[in-house]
Amino acid sequence: MKCKELFFQIEQRIPLSLQESYDNCGFQIGNPTDELSGILYTLDVTEQAVDLAIAERCNLIVSHHPFIFRGLKSIDMSKTEGQLLVKCLQNNISIYSVHTNFDKYPQGVSAMLAQTLGLTNIAVLCPEENRLKKLVTFCPEAQVESVRNALFDAGAGNIGNYDACSFNSSGHGSFRAGLHTNPFVGEIGKVHFEPEVRIETVFPDWKQNAIVSALLAFHPYEEVAYDIYPLNNNLNGFGLGSVGLLPAPVNVNSFLSLVKSTVNPAGLRCSHFSEKSIQKVAVCGGSGASLLSSAIQSGAQAFITSDVKYHDFQQAANKILLIDAGHFETEFFTLTALKSLVSEILPNFVPQIIAPDSNWVNTV
Repeated sequence: MKCKELFFQIEQRIPLSLQESYDNCGFQIGNPTDELSGILYTLDVTEQAVDLAIAERCNLIVSHHPFIFRGLKSIDMSKTEGQLLVKCLQNNISIYSVHTNFDKYPQGVSAMLAQTLGLTNIAVLCPEENRLKKLVTFCPEAQVESVRNALFDAGAGNIGNYDACSFNSSGHGSFRAGLHTNPFVGEIGKVHFEPEVRIETVFPDWKQNAIVSALLAFHPYEEVAYDIYPLNNNLNGFGLGSVGLLPAPVNVNSFLSLVKSTVNPAGLRCSHFSEKSIQKVAVCGGSGASLLSSAIQSGAQAFITSDVKYHDFQQAANKILLIDAGHFETEFFTLTALKSLVSEILPNFVPQIIAPDSNWVNTV
């Protein structure tokens, strides 16, 4: 498989359109037409990661944090970034990054953190807004099933843990075929009434082209009537942060011990908290202090994230147990999730290596 073919498959599952406006997910550098020889997964593209990729003959690095994050205006060989870029090009190594789009993926950063903590009934803390659309089309009765299935296969009709969701109502469509037409039913120049089924189904906006293409390919009419409506519903399943339940309530000290044993931070910073027990927990891997208000509104007694500032702790005091467990520590294990995702696409592909990233911060 070529690198670009893998990129396409990843983006079918984790679309680039999910990334935040400030981000730079996707292909970074290299030759996307190269055949894959090996993949190395890393949080950050460091000298150690690149050297390991070279040693293990991996010509693709999949990183969580983008290698090129801000606008690249020059390549300075006296700086680390310039040296790494040239080393990758000299060794035919491509770099691909999945960052905030992977943060919002249902099996992404925060979901993995929630699962690691043993949470159940896990849901998205801040679901994506204004990303759902509805397709309405009208189809002759005999072709309804094939058209509907084509829409489902293209990605329509998923609501939560349900798929193949649609609403269907019967009626009669009317039309008159003009000159130079080839009508599927009816006659040129005569008004025709056809028993039709109105099919309604929802889809995430990034799948619109595939769904419309499937509709046009399977619908029997020469001119297909369809409408697409934007919806205000949240896109549940995709979004930042996760929230879930511990199997049973625990006291604060026991909960902090759980965090230490599972996330393995060098240390924890916590807000003052007056509640006696914790069961509902919100998490956001990486820098998630901006989700603090959502965590409080969710009814969680604790919120685990990183890069928490002084005033964030003040805001949380006596409202929620706010825990800064470290950026690296709350994200590192998600490399396993990335590897699992690619393994679904390339089930027999080797080697795939997770780089032993080291934290940038030393604790003394």
